[in-house]
Amino acid sequence: MKAKIKNWLAMYDNLIDTLQKGFVPLLLLFCRLWVAWVFFNSGLTKIASWDSTLYLFELEYQVPLLPWELAAYLGTGTELVLPLFIALGLVTRPMAVVLFVFNIIAVISYPVLWDTGFYDHQLWGLMILIVMVWGPGPISADKLVRSQFK
Repeated sequence: MKAKIKNWLAMYDNLIDTLQKGFVPLLLLFCRLWVAWVFFNSGLTKIASWDSTLYLFELEYQVPLLPWELAAYLGTGTELVLPLFIALGLVTRPMAVVLFVFNIIAVISYPVLWDTGFYDHQLWGLMILIVMVWGPGPISADKLVRSQFK
């Protein structure tokens, strides 16, 4: 009986290892690409209607510590640049940390999000956190760069 249980546990461990080797890299890639797509599209929307963006930053958003015009440029730039790094998996963890903080500031700065988009920001924050903790995974430029220096 003990041997049978050991065999089942070994088979279970092998199955889990196989799933993790195939699933975790895809999960990390999915999280990176999803978050990059969401934030990059938001940056494109801000550029496409720049007058509206300036209006929102001046009268709606309440970005702490920054003048509204500077906040508009920094916010839009952040949404356009950081997602490129995260999608490629290049300097991923530092970029994810900055994007995580940016996501928190977005929620704090725009009280309407508490009613409408708060859950989206929670999901994106969790996906960014996953990338921060586990890194970009093997399907990334970080992995490729690291392999060149081993």
